[in-house]
Amino acid sequence: MVCGVESEAALFRALADRTRRLILDELVDRRRQTLFEICGRLVTRHGLSSTRQAISQHLGVLEAAGLVRSRREGRYRFFELDTTPLRAIAERWPLPEEDR
Repeated sequence: MVCGVESEAALFRALADRTRRLILDELVDRRRQTLFEICGRLVTRHGLSSTRQAISQHLGVLEAAGLVRSRREGRYRFFELDTTPLRAIAERWPLPEEDR
């Protein structure tokens, strides 16, 4: 993950794409998933039929922005959501006490 202004730009670029937001939604719904599982859920739940290569590229963008972590276990690579960058945005622009 890149620091400072570049990391903020990467975060907002990652969130700007509908497919990437759907991938994040799926990782909220089911915490750890392989690329194959994510692709299957995108097709069945959202009618989104992208190639595995395209979804892999989207996951790479999300991972570069710090929103997704991946870990290889044997033959499989598992993806998980990381909301830390989103919390940093919320802390940057907090609501005044009276608006909470």
